[in-house]
Amino acid sequence: MSTLLLIEDERDMRESLATSLRFEGFTVYAANDGASGMTLARQHQPDLIICDIQMPGLDGYDVLTAIRADPSLGHIPFIFLTARGEKRDMRRGMTGGADDYLVKPISLHDLLTAIQARLDRFAKVPQPHRPDFSDARPLEALGLSPKEAQTLLWVAQGKSNAETAAILGITEATAKKHLEHIFAKLGVEKRGAASLIAIETLSR
Repeated sequence: MSTLLLIEDERDMRESLATSLRFEGFTVYAANDGASGMTLARQHQPDLIICDIQMPGLDGYDVLTAIRADPSLGHIPFIFLTARGEKRDMRRGMTGGADDYLVKPISLHDLLTAIQARLDRFAKVPQPHRPDFSDARPLEALGLSPKEAQTLLWVAQGKSNAETAAILGITEATAKKHLEHIFAKLGVEKRGAASLIAIETLSR
């Protein structure tokens, strides 16, 4: 079963989540602050990291930056789990390199669904060829505009039109229009096919 790292400064929340996730079969390492979380990440190389944002010392954004900058950790799927539900907070987290942004309170079912979706997506791509989702510009080589490339970058990571719109600071209708243009330019009809092309492009 997969190994998870949970970084959460609120003790009751940390212990409850860790217990629930262990009951589901995961190996869980738990840290009460960002610095401890970084230490555990380097020691155990988890399959996925779940991190709060508001923490003393290193906050969640700092942890994400440090994770993505570390060659040994930068590939690990990273999920923010936070009470900060404003669109600007979500946008900052996702553009900073998070793979998902979940807002508390959240049901265990929804959390498990998000975790499994990220683990499944990560597992489908062989390790030496992990896509680099940090930069949309390589997708422009497919004939896409910068805005279309950014849209496809997030769609390829499993984001809905609404989620993509929130991350990019555009309307859902605009995101849908960008996606229509992407389909036409790539010669495909569905987001799955477009996502596969994007992943192949970003894995080179």
